[in-house]
Amino acid sequence: MNNCHLSVPPNTDLLQEGLFLGRCILVNGPVIVGAGPSGLAVAAGLRKQGVPFVILERASCIASLWKNRTYDRLNLHLPKQFCELPYISFPVNFPEYLSKHQFINYLESYANHFEINPRFDEWVKCAKYEETCGLWRVKSLVSDGSTIEYMCRWVVVASGENAEKVVPELEGLHDFSGKVMHVCDYKSGEEFKGKRVLVVGCGNSGMEVSLDLCLHHALPSMVVRSPVHVLPREILGKSTFELGVWMMKWMPIWAVDRVIVGAARLILGNIEKYGVKRPSKGPLEVKKREGKTPVLDIGTLARIRTGEIKVVCGVKRFLQGGVELINGDLFGIDSLILATGYSTNVPSWLKDSKFFSKDGFPNGWKGEDGIYAVGFTRRGLSGASMDAVKVAQDIAKFWNQETNQKKSFHWCSLP
Repeated sequence: MNNCHLSVPPNTDLLQEGLFLGRCILVNGPVIVGAGPSGLAVAAGLRKQGVPFVILERASCIASLWKNRTYDRLNLHLPKQFCELPYISFPVNFPEYLSKHQFINYLESYANHFEINPRFDEWVKCAKYEETCGLWRVKSLVSDGSTIEYMCRWVVVASGENAEKVVPELEGLHDFSGKVMHVCDYKSGEEFKGKRVLVVGCGNSGMEVSLDLCLHHALPSMVVRSPVHVLPREILGKSTFELGVWMMKWMPIWAVDRVIVGAARLILGNIEKYGVKRPSKGPLEVKKREGKTPVLDIGTLARIRTGEIKVVCGVKRFLQGGVELINGDLFGIDSLILATGYSTNVPSWLKDSKFFSKDGFPNGWKGEDGIYAVGFTRRGLSGASMDAVKVAQDIAKFWNQETNQKKSFHWCSLP
């Protein structure tokens, strides 16, 4: 519990509202929602500055998305210097692009170093600011069915952009007799050997899962319905991302986009003839305006060129043993993998806050009444780390001011 909680009698007036029933805990510091990389980074910053905190995590471990909902072959897409959390670097013997297991080991060591001990198996169901007392009330549901109410001055939302899987409405899916799974449940293509597998979605997950299926001798097809930017992971031996960041120091975004797309065409060739169309706007512009990350190719395009991975247009409806495509073709498949992305769940539990929009994203890293957000910048781990440092410093400033005021008050009250 990080030495910052105190059980207190429930507030009778608040309980009459029916929002919170159960134990009540007064927190002398912030409540952090989420024990992924963002939550850990904030907690580490608070620990360095001596600010107590409580960190709530609905799963039974830290970094549950990385541990439980990623495929085995996953590697970080960016060089390691863009993926470190604040205060501790990766071991020098780690490769340029970490495997998911190396990153998980790093996160576990990080949590141990800063003595971060989340309250696991607590699912935040409601958080609301009470103007009458100037505190946040955070209700969590424990795995045994009981509830706990936390009263705190600050709340840090660190549950992330990818808290819930997105499963779209697909006509006729209930008629399909094959195996259906979301990519969050996919581990390896081994179980699909010799099977015809349709992957719906052509982002980084869809592309990599299609490649993994191919390497395990499955027969993958990938639905590419909308334009998507596919870039080489490296250009002239340099990370494409790193190169883009460097060029943006000297050039406008549209110029950087032209250079990157031009280089991609030279390295990858004309990918449109294989059914993969590029958006009219550049990759950085699309990322800035729409939050869509370009695909960094690690070998999928080569398999598309050889025909080992087929590209098909959108699905009209599912049939018992296959699909009908929007062009009228009938296509037989044995299994379906939905690489259809994730969404935030913040709107479901954060009440009456103007800080977060209806789509679950905040307006910056700091809101009113002591609410903060980390991990929603659409700038990956590096963006989350920068915001985590700001949040920890800001909370520490106010916490120290309030603590000093209390000490002064107690000193003046002595006879």
